Amino acid sequence: MTNQRLDIDSDQLGQDLVALVLTVVELLRQLMERQAIRRIDQGDLTDGQVDEIGTTLMLLDQRMAELCEQHGVRPEDLNLDLGPLGTLLPRD
Repeated sequence: MTNQRLDIDSDQLGQDLVALVLTVVELLRQLMERQAIRRIDQGDLTDGQVDEIGTTLMLLDQRMAELCEQHGVRPEDLNLDLGPLGTLLPRD
């Protein structure tokens, strides 16, 4: 049995981990946005609730952009290739 050494670039590993975490956060943000739009379309929310949801979603979008910039990740790079299933995040 031979000893094999695995060379790991810790900076790249850290950057990849940040991208993974931000991808999962972006997935959750998109799911929340879709659910909010469904509820708005159903008409079961008050005007105040619709305004609050809109404001919250705008702030979430801004914060995601800030986090991406802070960590040097481009928002368009947030995704996971799931092989034959395609990508995790749909492209609009």
